[in-house]
Amino acid sequence: MPEITDDAPDGGPADPEDLLPEGSVLSFEEYVAMQKAIGDPTRFKLLYRLRNEGPSSATELGDALDVAGNTLHYHLDRLVDVGLVENRKRNTPDRDGLYSYYRATALGEGLLDHGVEELMRREHVFRDAYSSDETT
Repeated sequence: MPEITDDAPDGGPADPEDLLPEGSVLSFEEYVAMQKAIGDPTRFKLLYRLRNEGPSSATELGDALDVAGNTLHYHLDRLVDVGLVENRKRNTPDRDGLYSYYRATALGEGLLDHGVEELMRREHVFRDAYSSDETT
């Protein structure tokens, strides 16, 4: 168990790497890479759409977000590389002939639920806090 010190304002460990439990499945660097991946607006929108709309083909994603093919695949590949999105292959085509689709992973959903999206949802709380600071 990492030693908790008073070095961090919230009482957590002084070193963020110590937040990981012993035997963590992912490394500190892998978690940071995930956060970095959704730091790009296009990748954030892709992950957000996949989480909210469900599995989609590259064509559907490109049309919905108005992103060109090469650019779209670059961003999807980055999300797949860090484990936030997976590319699934269908064994048989559906009525639209789609053989491949993308979907958000549990890690991708968790990162949105507890990361940037949560901060965006709570902006009014932060805005109110900063507004009251300005009047004092």
